[in-house]
Amino acid sequence: MTRMNGPLRIGIGGPVGAGKTTLTAALARVFHPALSIGVITNDIYTQEDAEALMRMQILPQDRVIGVETGGCPHTAIREDASINLAAIAEMRARHADLDLVLIESGGDNLSATFSPELADVTIYVIDVAAGEEIPRKGGPAITKSDLLVINKTDLAPHVGASLDVMTRDAARMRGDRPFVFCALRHGQGTDEVVRQLLSIGGLDMPTAEPAQA
Repeated sequence: MTRMNGPLRIGIGGPVGAGKTTLTAALARVFHPALSIGVITNDIYTQEDAEALMRMQILPQDRVIGVETGGCPHTAIREDASINLAAIAEMRARHADLDLVLIESGGDNLSATFSPELADVTIYVIDVAAGEEIPRKGGPAITKSDLLVINKTDLAPHVGASLDVMTRDAARMRGDRPFVFCALRHGQGTDEVVRQLLSIGGLDMPTAEPAQA
């Protein structure tokens, strides 16, 4: 299924350790091989996230490109997205039938916003262990991302975080924009993330049971 306007580009942002790579891997498991998919990862001085995905062997290596930003990764997804746009162009040259590109990058709730030139749909990932107050602190990525993923719900009892409070605050800060609670390492919530992305992004793919993360 090749889109007339090129592949759907989904930006996945969030702080270090929130679960971005785990989510990227889970989505790759679900969408591949029903869709032709590529992954772009952004790291400052290494290609650690790209190498981690390659080790998982979810996708062939030629479908993963690691971008070394040499500075703040959020600059390469917002102010000057040229390095990521070049990576997408390279991926499209490798795979002319590309349907979907996942673009992963780090950043806090203020900076991890993707340029519309780069991403058609944006996901922001936070984790419960960072504190139940994170949703109400706001910031563009919390309030304006197309989908907010609140990960590591299984840790809530251990860190004294209330999921009810996070639900209330996320709903207040985001209005009608959706958010999903997940425990991605346990495969919980992946199916709802996929459902939201199919709706938001207008993707069409054969019906299948989502794979666990």
